[in-house]
Amino acid sequence: IATLAGAIYTFLRFYQIALILRLYLTWFPNLNIYSQPFFTLVKLTNPYLRIWRGVMPPVGALDFSPIMGFMIISFMEDICATLAGYR
Repeated sequence: IATLAGAIYTFLRFYQIALILRLYLTWFPNLNIYSQPFFTLVKLTNPYLRIWRGVMPPVGALDFSPIMGFMIISFMEDICATLAGYR
């Protein structure tokens, strides 16, 4: 089970980096997110963020759903790291 937990932990770390890059892209409105390589990043992260947007809709112009998404990923990373013996 430690090997599986380690693999899931590694995947979650990479996915968290992809989410961070995706959030940074939103700070640059002149960037066309529908061109490559940004579009691939958007397609990878949109399904996960869409889940949390349904739970926590935007408040005005602020979207707090990524915060919830990061909290869940961090929680899952902690569990997997403990099971894999990383911590």
